[in-house]
Amino acid sequence: MEQSRAEGFDGFVAARWSALFHLALLFVGGDRHRAEDLLQEALVKLWFVWPRIAEEAPEAYVRKVLARAAARSARRRWWGEQPVEHLPDLAAAGDASALVAERSRLEDALAQLPPKQRAVVVLRYYQDLSEKQVAQVLGCPVGTARSHASRGVARLRRILAEAVESVE
Repeated sequence: MEQSRAEGFDGFVAARWSALFHLALLFVGGDRHRAEDLLQEALVKLWFVWPRIAEEAPEAYVRKVLARAAARSARRRWWGEQPVEHLPDLAAAGDASALVAERSRLEDALAQLPPKQRAVVVLRYYQDLSEKQVAQVLGCPVGTARSHASRGVARLRRILAEAVESVE
């Protein structure tokens, strides 16, 4: 029994690691190290409930744990210096890199949102969950999720517009 439990869990993690890591990365505003820690924490919690969750919705469970843990960890976030893996390249971008640059701008803008707004925007528009599902994942009323989504998208638009103006 323990062997089949481990195999099922390992298979799930192997199949969904990349997508779950990218989701965690969006929740924490692009910090790869925090995203890895967050995902590992969620997967540890999943391991303990795997026999109950395996046949139902393990990805939904992990998504809920990620969203809540990201919001919780943001409250105790250190606002000092943030290391980055690579220094920004100031060279002119080519055609293929334009998409990467746009995605990077969006991820940077997402990182500037408050944790709850970021979580709602990511769940609603990146994960394509309904407002009701977002509210269930975050454990809040639908109206609160709707409000966070509206404010988050409005703030994203302002941040991205300011970024475009500063470039021109």
